[in-house]
Amino acid sequence: MDQKQERITTIHDFNLDPATLENRLNLVEKSYISAVLIPCLYEELKRPAIQGICSVLSTCNFINYIIVVIYAKTRNQYEESIRFFEVLPQQVIILWQHSPRVLELLSGLKGQGFNPLAMEGKGKAVWLGLGIASLLADGIVLHDADILTYDRSYPLKLLFPLVETEFDIAVNKAYYARLSPSPASLNGRVVRLFLTPLLDGLVDIFGPCRYLLYLQSFRYPLAGELALTRELALNVRIPNNWGLEIEFLAELYRNLSEKRIAQVDLGVFDHKHQLVGEALDQGLQKMAADILGSLLRTLCELEQVILTLDHIHALRVKFKRRGQDYIRQYFIDAKMNGLTYDRHQEEGVLETFEKVILEAGQRYFAQPISSQIGNWSRAIAVMPDLREQLFAATQLDRQG
Repeated sequence: MDQKQERITTIHDFNLDPATLENRLNLVEKSYISAVLIPCLYEELKRPAIQGICSVLSTCNFINYIIVVIYAKTRNQYEESIRFFEVLPQQVIILWQHSPRVLELLSGLKGQGFNPLAMEGKGKAVWLGLGIASLLADGIVLHDADILTYDRSYPLKLLFPLVETEFDIAVNKAYYARLSPSPASLNGRVVRLFLTPLLDGLVDIFGPCRYLLYLQSFRYPLAGELALTRELALNVRIPNNWGLEIEFLAELYRNLSEKRIAQVDLGVFDHKHQLVGEALDQGLQKMAADILGSLLRTLCELEQVILTLDHIHALRVKFKRRGQDYIRQYFIDAKMNGLTYDRHQEEGVLETFEKVILEAGQRYFAQPISSQIGNWSRAIAVMPDLREQLFAATQLDRQG
């Protein structure tokens, strides 16, 4: 069994007892307020994943608030969202992104040089949700609405290290095995076939600099499931593309000592899958392109690195060679475990990602600065009661 530790604390599941964790959380429930934050598209309410998540959350009495940031285009869709989540026993807060009240409130920041309305997508939803969550809760669990294997151990494992004060952990990120049940097969192609060999290539080119070694210490760096403290939620900037997870890790690197960062094993994990896509702005290709841009940008920010196009060409060569080595290793691992594994198809995905490196690398040199929403500490400096007004808007929307 794996017992390996990393630069950050790695919490394994040797024989972890969820009941023990829950009993401890229930003991501190009155003094430690917790919230689960879920960015959600209206369309996801029709899918089985979010229904399963709600069923599980309804049994989690150690969670005080459920905060859903809903992307709904009409008032009817928003009201349907309220009805969908009202079965939960916790206090549920539905923040409607298209609410006229919310839009009017945020537009008031634009004249002061702070414009979150310029952003769209998951990053904006996370930023809005963290505003309310940091107002109400000490510890915040963040995850998506498309998890098919959701279990009550997920929020337990994520939240517990923050609550246990002797641990001194400020953020706890998930890692897991990405497996599909039918047919049993490996998933997580962007991590396995893009990010992992990409980081190896960057270490070969620039050496084992601290930031790259830090990123390599995460077992699943693109996991969107994590728990963080109120203080950290106020001080991290949120990017607005598929590079969200990588840039979030960069924000942790800037704001925290490594000893205050942990990762926890959630076991076998499955969620919605995407197609590779036919172009750089589609599917997994877009995700990979955004991740590369974010990684190059944060590497330049955090290390004494000056990037050139020659580095991109060298990276392509090293990436492909290392990726081919990984495919051989995944093939052996899959065969030993009776998993379906199409080696030829994996090679094709790797070749697609290798082309992404060139195109996305050239795009980075044309536009090296990313779009980010300023952190909540800055937003509060612009409008001190912004979080309170945002929370009030959600209450008025619901009453209306």
